[in-house]
Amino acid sequence: MDLLALADFNLVARHGGFGKAARATGRPKATLSRRVTELEAALQLRLFERGARALKLSEEGRALYERTAVLLTELDETAAAIASGADKPRGRLRISAPLLLSQTAMGKIAAGFALKYPDVRLEITTEDRVVDMIEEGYDLVIRVNPAPDESLVGRAFLHDHLVVVARPDLARPSGGQPVPGVVRGGAGAETWNVMTSEGHTKIRVEPVLVLSSLIMVRDAVRAGVGAARLPISLVSQDIANGTLQLWGDVEGSEIALWALYPSRRLLSARVSAFLEFLKQAFPKGTPEELAAYIGG
Repeated sequence: MDLLALADFNLVARHGGFGKAARATGRPKATLSRRVTELEAALQLRLFERGARALKLSEEGRALYERTAVLLTELDETAAAIASGADKPRGRLRISAPLLLSQTAMGKIAAGFALKYPDVRLEITTEDRVVDMIEEGYDLVIRVNPAPDESLVGRAFLHDHLVVVARPDLARPSGGQPVPGVVRGGAGAETWNVMTSEGHTKIRVEPVLVLSSLIMVRDAVRAGVGAARLPISLVSQDIANGTLQLWGDVEGSEIALWALYPSRRLLSARVSAFLEFLKQAFPKGTPEELAAYIGG
């Protein structure tokens, strides 16, 4: 594929027309049109739908633009960095992060990174769904216990686990009696498998409050509504100061936070810088580090 023709195609797609692209860049309109036509012929695809007054991307053209625009930008940035003699992080960095981490720590992380790398325009979107990095234009995603994905590489930078906590004035269950529970999502009676200092036990739970955020769950437990399963990093300070009482560790609740990026994409200076920033913020990746970071 002719990279010059591909670059001109991206130019026209970004500006929304041959004339607009020509005026914005000072390139001859005829040259841009010829290169796009040559690219269409080489690919045997129609990349633009040409109307009397409007030009719009075809379905194939939009797919090509979405997949190549970021790569061409990275090539330009790499060339500029080499020419300047330093691979300094610069440009836009788009990150998708899960809700709880965003609510508790990402504001502080983003502020620290922005102060250290003022030439990077950091954009963080909060969502728990699995985003398509290529289609949606993300440079990095943070996921909780991600499923294996050959198209992504990265590393775990934080670890956590769930514990059962409640206000000290809520009696621990005995004799198989259910306890009131605050749960995230779902409804109906359930059983929690818990490890205590005495060994394995089961806690029957009758949900009395169903919430969509773990921050909301923690606040409701603090108010004394019932018991809940929460990340230890989120409640360790409450346990230390006696606001909440630890009932035990939830079995099989290990949590790993991964920073991931596409395996077929060159690792840009800004992504490398963000990964290193996470490593410096959480050198051991323990729940205690996260708790201290949140409380600091």
